[in-house]
Amino acid sequence: MADENTNEVVAPVEGAEAQTEGRGPGRGRGNRGGGDRNRGERGGRGRRDDRRGGNRDEEQGEELIEKLVHINRVSKTVKGGKRFGFAALVVVGDGKGRAGFGHGKAREVPEAISKATAAAKKAMVRVPLKEGRTLHHDGLGHFGAGKVTVRSAPAGTGIIAGGPMRAVFESLGVADVVTKSNGTSNPYNMIRATFAALVEQTSPKSVAQRRGKKVADLLRRGGASADVAQADAEAIAE
Repeated sequence: MADENTNEVVAPVEGAEAQTEGRGPGRGRGNRGGGDRNRGERGGRGRRDDRRGGNRDEEQGEELIEKLVHINRVSKTVKGGKRFGFAALVVVGDGKGRAGFGHGKAREVPEAISKATAAAKKAMVRVPLKEGRTLHHDGLGHFGAGKVTVRSAPAGTGIIAGGPMRAVFESLGVADVVTKSNGTSNPYNMIRATFAALVEQTSPKSVAQRRGKKVADLLRRGGASADVAQADAEAIAE
């Protein structure tokens, strides 16, 4: 009886050890294989993230100046109460002669600003600047009930503009300008009238190319001598 009990006890243990030995290598190989695959997947994700990060850095390489001009809150009365919404007007520029404006609407202020900024970046226009600080000539802009006058100014004048117009010239990179707004004070119409005046700006270089002449020849027609006209032509940079 003792021998039978001993055999009965020992047999399951030996079977269990055999089963354990049989499963052990398989599980070990499976774990090692799974670990290698996991490491490979982690490495692949890391490389993809690096590539994405590089592209994102390239897209954000150009620094833009963003100016929030106006935020308008509107409310709609519904059955459960009032539903609020926000509209944002944003001006974006690179400070080197390019600027644009856009507006966006959303339920939250940050989302409305982000929409307006994205729209402004898509609608950027280039404006030629004299010496990189002021406009080449005077201009008039008109939109709706808004009328805007912009004038070039000597160095040290600063930005003589108020309200939404100042944001446009600061983002554009203009350091000296004199402006006047007549009519409406609606920021949307003032911004559109300002850009209407800026779009009409031309430089002597572009006019000379269009007419097939030299910049010095155009400047001499203003009464300047040949030497002065040549010096001014060389100093002009769009």
